Amino acid sequence: MNEQLVVANGNDQPIEPNTIDTTSAEVIPKIYIVPFILITMCFPLWGFANDVTNPLVKAFSKVLQMTAAEGTWVQVAFYGGYGAMAIPAALFIKKFTYKAGLMMGLAFYALGAFLFLPAAEAQSFTPFLFAFFVMTCGLSFLETSSNPYIMSLGPAETATRRLNLAQAFNPVGSLLGMFIATQFIIQKLNPASDAERRELITEGSASSLDQLAAITANDLEVIRNPYLAIGVVVLIMFLIIAFKKMPRTEDKSSGLDIKGTFKRLLANQNYREGVIAQMFYVGAQIMCWTFIIHYGTEVFMKMGMTEQAAEAKSQLFNIYAMVIFCISRFVCTFILKYIQPGKLLMLLAAGGMVFTVGTVFLEGILGLYSLVAISACMSLMFPTIYGIALTGTDDDAKLGSAGLIMAIVGGTFLPMAQATIIDMKVLFDGLSATKVSFILPLLCFIVIAAYGKRSERNS
Repeated sequence: MNEQLVVANGNDQPIEPNTIDTTSAEVIPKIYIVPFILITMCFPLWGFANDVTNPLVKAFSKVLQMTAAEGTWVQVAFYGGYGAMAIPAALFIKKFTYKAGLMMGLAFYALGAFLFLPAAEAQSFTPFLFAFFVMTCGLSFLETSSNPYIMSLGPAETATRRLNLAQAFNPVGSLLGMFIATQFIIQKLNPASDAERRELITEGSASSLDQLAAITANDLEVIRNPYLAIGVVVLIMFLIIAFKKMPRTEDKSSGLDIKGTFKRLLANQNYREGVIAQMFYVGAQIMCWTFIIHYGTEVFMKMGMTEQAAEAKSQLFNIYAMVIFCISRFVCTFILKYIQPGKLLMLLAAGGMVFTVGTVFLEGILGLYSLVAISACMSLMFPTIYGIALTGTDDDAKLGSAGLIMAIVGGTFLPMAQATIIDMKVLFDGLSATKVSFILPLLCFIVIAAYGKRSERNS
């Protein structure tokens, strides 16, 4: 990657080349420390959005009386924004700058968050889906900009370690999102169960329907409030990035050769397979973190808990999973100093396979523990697949990044498939539909292990 540094303030003035040590193996050269910190501050923002949203599949299903599959349209809208905007975002960044991409992403993110206000007023599912979609169009810009930008801020040989370090702060936002979801959404929803809400509909009297409408309005306001708060935070971050001079690492000599770039990327087997592996990884992550609520609720209700208590307890286990994910991210980033990325990816995927088997076949709390443990294995997968896939793509990394962000659409159809299995509510040789549905993440980890093995063999 071209390491020439120019100030992206509209008056690009190159800094003398001898001020940058391009031969250094430093993870973060001193000249890039402040920009690295500012860009890394964006990583928790999309972590928050992802993990405050996952529990809403269950919440919307309850509040608006929908099936698990219907509630999963939250994930379709949320992750669909990534797929729709990834390539336009990459083309925008290639034409302009990484900084411009960051600002566009933050602007869309804030707009989507503020759209929760009219959505709650409308008391309809569709406006919420639109708000999710707009917000993740912004996240697509953010991730398409931030990941390759971080990789470019230093020597190529430390790019994967640098990205893993930045990505290690993503779970901080995820943990906050899960905490907010537990304490300020799940716990604040009206305690009326699914059955009690259905009874109000069945009764059909004016008073019962008015009671249900009041419960629904209150619950949708509870869902709305955290998004309005994060919208304010994102707006502040937008202003900081807008007024801060940022380094420019793009190669200005290269034009916008879209056809040639796509041709080179499609001919790159390592990249192609990386996009596929990333799609299955994101699918596995969303499935494990979204349906831990359904899995845990089933476990705890069998222990005699009420539905609301079981849901709240399950969300705590989701937080435990994210804590483990966060710790494992830092540990695995350190281990990368000694183990080749492809090999570590393969070993982590194998571990994910083992724990997923435990999730399916172990009974009660042991199965839930296995589901939580999967997060330790997933911690390093996204940035490692990302770094491996973009290795050697040079300036094609801008559009290459778009393909890897577009792969996040794995978070749409795979969770929907799992939700369809869960909605069957039948037993498979004594196993509940919820347990059997985790066969899908198992298949995802098999694909990821194969990519890690191929990468190790070719390194």
